[in-house]
Amino acid sequence: MSEVSLARSTIFAAVFFAIAIGIGVVTVAHDPEIGAQAATLFREQVAGQLLSDSPAVLAGKIFLNNLTTCLILTLGGASLGVVTMLILSVNGLLIGMLTELVRQQQGLVFIAAALIPHGIFEIPAFLIAGGLGLLLGKELIAEWYGVSDAAAEARPLARRFLRVVVPLLAVAAVVEAFITPAILGIIA
Repeated sequence: MSEVSLARSTIFAAVFFAIAIGIGVVTVAHDPEIGAQAATLFREQVAGQLLSDSPAVLAGKIFLNNLTTCLILTLGGASLGVVTMLILSVNGLLIGMLTELVRQQQGLVFIAAALIPHGIFEIPAFLIAGGLGLLLGKELIAEWYGVSDAAAEARPLARRFLRVVVPLLAVAAVVEAFITPAILGIIA
């Protein structure tokens, strides 16, 4: 795995993710009820289980949730990237929908305060994990054509995941549990 191939696959993941976010934003801009339904689903399935905990427990749960998502993104490459692309698109759509809904209700400053502090760590981790998944899929295809050994190429991908993605997720979880709520408390 070269730095160039990882950069290309991560950029591709970022563009795909951004398109999904854009679709989510446009969807809710045209029909806010869809955003309200997504917010209700998110509140029931994700936030309701997390927000009742202490910040330390919350940080641990956020870390494990994001680690699971990033593992699926990376290992989804074994499906030739189909699962990786599905996770990127679903998360992008959800983020786009919720962001547009919150923008309509709270404004851009609230969104920035809610996303930027931890997002500067979490989103790169998510996109790198997506890029690693796409590279894994590419290596499997290359092995089918007899020009690569996917198992040997997977080792550097795993090392990159452990050295880059996991630490970014850990920092993001701590920031999201301790710092983001404090910032939101100041501006709300």
